[in-house]
Formats: sequence, structure tokens, C-alpha cells
Amino acid sequence: MAPILEDVKKKIGESASIIKVDVDKNPQAAAAYQIQGVPTLILFRNGKVLWRQSGVVPGHNIEQIIRQNA
Repeated sequence: MAPILEDVKKKIGESASIIKVDVDKNPQAAAAYQIQGVPTLILFRNGKVLWRQSGVVPGHNIEQIIRQNA
């Protein structure tokens, strides 16, 4: 997912931040958001979950979801 997310970041610019969390090193975060599969993508706005998806998601889909919720 890293290359896909890097490409998405280039396209969306400052309209969103992309943060990677290693759930093995941060089990509290995994538990808090009930992450059971990796990768899990979660879109937040003001601390509220707007969208989540487990598994690999194509970059154009991620970009579209971010733009729809911007």
C-alpha cells in the first residue's frame, strides 16, 4: 500500500494527511479501532470515522473517497 498511498498524497496535496500506523508496534490503536485485517484504511474528519476498508484499495478509489468527503 505504501506506493499507492504516496501516489494518492501527491494527487490530493494538503486536502488530507496520510498516516501509517504499525499495528504490531501499536496494539492499543488496533484495539481502539477494532482492526483485524491488514491493511485497514480509515478516513477520519475531526476525529470521526467517515469510511473504512480492509484490504488493498486502488489509488483512484482512495482519491475519490477523500475528495467526496473533503
